[in-house]
This record gives sequence, C-alpha cells and structure tokens, in this order.
Amino acid sequence: MDSIRIKGGRPLVGEIRVGGAKNAALPLMTAALLSDEPLILANMPRLADIETMKALLEQHGVTITLEEPEDGVSGRNATLDARGVNNTTAPYDIVRKMRASVLVLGPLVARHGQARVSLPGGCAIGTRPVDLHLKGLEQLGAEIELDQGYILAHAPNGLTGADIVFPFVSVGATENLLMAACLAQGTTRLKNAAREPEVTDLAECLNAMGARVSGIGTDTLVIEGVESLGTANHAVPPDRIETGSLAMAAAATGGDVTLLGARPDMLEQVFRAMGQAGAVIDCEADRVRVRCPRVVGIDVMTEPYPGFPTDLQAQMMAMLVRAEGASMITESIFENRFMHVPELCRMGANINLHSRSAMVRGVARLTGAEVMATDLRASMSLVIAGLVAEGETVINRVYHLDRGYERLERKLATCGADIERVAGR
Repeated sequence: MDSIRIKGGRPLVGEIRVGGAKNAALPLMTAALLSDEPLILANMPRLADIETMKALLEQHGVTITLEEPEDGVSGRNATLDARGVNNTTAPYDIVRKMRASVLVLGPLVARHGQARVSLPGGCAIGTRPVDLHLKGLEQLGAEIELDQGYILAHAPNGLTGADIVFPFVSVGATENLLMAACLAQGTTRLKNAAREPEVTDLAECLNAMGARVSGIGTDTLVIEGVESLGTANHAVPPDRIETGSLAMAAAATGGDVTLLGARPDMLEQVFRAMGQAGAVIDCEADRVRVRCPRVVGIDVMTEPYPGFPTDLQAQMMAMLVRAEGASMITESIFENRFMHVPELCRMGANINLHSRSAMVRGVARLTGAEVMATDLRASMSLVIAGLVAEGETVINRVYHLDRGYERLERKLATCGADIERVAGR
C-alpha cells in the first residue's frame, strides 16, 4: 500500500491548475443512464472514484470512452453511451468502494422501471443513510424493498411527479431524485433541496439534455417530466474542494500560490474565513492568488452551501493548528468527522474535542510523524500538516487521497514542496 513522504518547512510558491470536480463529475456520469443518446463530458478528472464509477456504469452496459487532451495536463473528455444498458444491478463489490454509487438508483428506476443497488460504502465519516433517497422514490411511485444488503426498486408503470420536502439538506438525495423526476409523469417539486454548485451544475446539464428543470440555484427545484432525454456536451466545473484545500495549504505554509482555472464565486464563505484568519486572497474570474504572512485563530462552523463546506473542515483545522491564539471548529453536517484529530495531535497539535466542536489552540511548531489517513478529506489535512511540520511526515493509506485529489504530489512539488509517493510493498 502506497504512502506519501513529506519533508516540511518549505513555503509553497508558484502556480497550480485546479482539476475537474469529483463531486460534480460523478452525478454527471450517472445522468448518462437517463438517455439512449451519448453524453459528452469535458474536463473529467483522473481520480480513483471516477474509475470506480466508470466500472460501475460499464457493468450496467454503458459504453465509456475517455480521451486524453493533447497537452496531457487538462481534463479528459468522456463520451458515455447508455443505449446498450442490459443490467440494472449495481453489485456490492463495486458499490462498497464509493458512496456516490447509489446515484445510479434514480436514473435506473426512471428509465428502466427497476433497479437492484447494493447499500453504499465510502468514507467512514458518519452514517449518512440513504433513507431520503428511498422515501423520495416511494413518493414518486416506486416500490422499495431492502433484501440482503440490496435496495430493490420497482416502478413498472413509470414514476409520477410529487411534492417532496427534505427534512434536512442532502446533496445526494437531491441529485438522485432530481434525475429520477426528469422522466416522471407530471411535475415534481423538491423543497429544501441542496444548493451546492454541483447540484446546480447537474441541473444545467440535465436541461441541456432536454429536461425541464427550474428554480436552479434555489432550495426549491421544479421538474416538469419529459418522455425522454437526448445528447449534450457539458464541461465539468473546477473542483471547489481542491481549490480550497490548495489555498489552505498555501496559507498554512506562508506561501504565495496562484490557482489557475478556479471558480472563486463557489468559495465565498471559505475565502471570507481564510481572510479572517490572516490570508490575503486576490480573486479574478478564473484564478485565485493566496498569500498569508501569518495565521490567527478564528471560529468556523460547517453548514450546507452557501455556508462553509464540511469537505474543507479538516483542511481548515490543519491550517489553524499553528495559528496565533485559539480557534473553535464546529461540525454540523456529519457526526463523525473529527477522525483526523488524533493524527494531528501525534504531530504536536493541541486540539480538544467537545461533542461536535473542536477547540484548536495554536502551537509554535509541529513535528513530522508517521500518521494514518482515515478518509478522503482527513488525508488532505495530514498533507497540509506535513507541509508545515519540522522533519519528515509519512502518511499511510493514501488510497483515500487518490479518490479525490488528482496528481497532488506533482502539483505541490511544482510549488517547492519536498513530497514524494513511496510505493507499497
């Protein structure tokens, strides 16, 4: 199993190009199941989760072609053709690797009238039940059973529009039911829907395929069902979580980094918080420059978009462990997302947990150590800590990192980081 070795103490200086967004690309790929015409996606990232979704869709019968760009750096182009889908079972062996696999459920039921999908896996950062997905499909007319670890969904006469009110904001449930409703008879209203940019992007792609979705960007999505969807060309947006992670790495090291191809409008709350912590952030339409002469303690609470994203909580904590003063970080989305705290404390951080809040008291120095990545975003927090620590840090189980960060070592090394991947035995 591979590990990453970092010798810290070097400020990051230079330019990094941000890759395509994993959290946007995955639902876009499943949207191909709704049509018998090709969906063409540009700016596809090179990530383990993308390969997992590709394998899942291919076993359903989707033909997927990936083309590398001429410069070898930009995102890939993907053509997904679902006209030959001949299997509506999503097996445990694939679904267990990635929670987003459950997003095939809505499209399969909507277009083929049935689906058998394994209950999902992924990062162990809380229960994250699929109840909202299932209850929403039932409201659309699907019959749902759970049998031996599988979700069995049937709608032989098709789905019918309904008013669905989410008891709390769920990105995955919003995406799944949004796709299912596109082929339902009549009108569907999704109330208290997630407003994340990835949801907005999915809705825009669906409209390009011929769907009729309105209220995009608000907490109420209205979907007028259509008989079928067609082809579309759509570009995956830049990854706002990678952008935020790299910005925090630059700030934590006292560096000066320009992030190319970024969308700063997606990270207003993040950059506001980083500015309060001492970072100097200059934004243009497609780039962000981050400098940080010193870091000071602040209070942060994760919230659904447009609030501070839970997917950047661990990275912000790593940025604040050497801040002047104390910080309070409150996690309001997932109940078990502080698993990186013991590993940061192994490196000398002073962090005390109180239920869903973490008190972070800034320390003068971190020291390198051997640490273990516990989930995708926690692994990036350990990379940031390793970049600022004195001595050598070795991060194990970096397969988590490979799920969501494209060519991270190469990108950081171009800005002066002493970082390398060590092949496992």
